[in-house]
Amino acid sequence: MDVQIKLKVNGREVSLRIKPNELLLDVLRERLHLTGAKYGCGIGECGACTVLLNGEAILACQTLAVTVAGQDIRTIEGLAGENGELHPLQEAFVEEGAVQCGFCTPGMVLAAKALIDEKPDPSTKEIQDALRGNLCRCTGYTQIIRAVKKGAEKMRARGKE
Repeated sequence: MDVQIKLKVNGREVSLRIKPNELLLDVLRERLHLTGAKYGCGIGECGACTVLLNGEAILACQTLAVTVAGQDIRTIEGLAGENGELHPLQEAFVEEGAVQCGFCTPGMVLAAKALIDEKPDPSTKEIQDALRGNLCRCTGYTQIIRAVKKGAEKMRARGKE
């Protein structure tokens, strides 16, 4: 039996009929065509499916869509500005070479965004802790940590985004 839910996704209200066992990741990718969140491991170990739920980083592959009804979801597609300009964190990831294959990047950026919203000037240890659930097989994390620091600096300079 399908269930009707409403969500706010990237600032837009959406109403959907879903199965009670549908994962948020599947709803985002298959129904709303927001493919930035990736299916990586399916067991909550890689962070490729990270999205923001009311500003908090969550794993969409481990979240039933029905449990987030009425809440605010932000995907990587909703991070850029209204005219498509990159968010300061996205800029920093590009500038610091923290983007290689790109598979993990959306989850990394959103996990970093949740951290910086809570702690505008995070330490290296705080960044490492915030990203511990996001795996990258390409960069070795050095560039990612530099990018998060630079993105935090840009966000502070421009005002919280």
